[in-house]
Amino acid sequence: MKRNKILLVEDDATLSFIVQDALIREGFDVVCAANGEAGIKLFQAATPDIIVADVMMPKLDGFEMVRLIRLMAPAIPVLFLTARTALDDVVKGFELGANDYIRKPFQIMELVVRIKALLKRKTGGAAEESKLAIGDCSLDFSLQHLFVAGENIDLSHIEAVILDELFSHPNEVVEAKTLMYRIWQNDDYNNLNRLHGFIYKLRRYLSGSRDLDLLNVRGVGYKLSKR
Repeated sequence: MKRNKILLVEDDATLSFIVQDALIREGFDVVCAANGEAGIKLFQAATPDIIVADVMMPKLDGFEMVRLIRLMAPAIPVLFLTARTALDDVVKGFELGANDYIRKPFQIMELVVRIKALLKRKTGGAAEESKLAIGDCSLDFSLQHLFVAGENIDLSHIEAVILDELFSHPNEVVEAKTLMYRIWQNDDYNNLNRLHGFIYKLRRYLSGSRDLDLLNVRGVGYKLSKR
């Protein structure tokens, strides 16, 4: 059976060794690079199935490395490791095409679970589960596509996450804090305005639907309502 190959790009040699050893024991092949420039070269040589990359690195940071790799391989799953706590950095990572992120320090098993989930989406192992349809709208979470009355709309990662929760619970109230925990791993009040901004965009996307309304439930959250 083919082992999935991970490209680990991390400038902390000790952490890189620990993570590489743990992932190999979990059944992965792992190739390592110490900075973004080396990561791009190794990506081209090793053709990995997924990239796990630090953000803060010498020569070329993780964001720029991923931006350049995305030009060569738009569908490669990317998981960022970051010690940064600024929300803008996390949002920037998703805008560049990251599929997930995990904050340092982290538990190895949490990293393994997230890697396996991203690989499962990539290989189509959960293809049917990732597609949800309500009325004239459907969501393909793995490809981050929303279809509204036949129109295909490309979603950002955060938009896809929000809609995945809403499509999974039609005609039910999804609490704002539930969405914030799934996106940012906390329900800090400062994130609420950001969440409202994403909801506003999603409401515009769904405006062409004859069957669905995205409603605010004041003080609680949001509901995808079928007419």
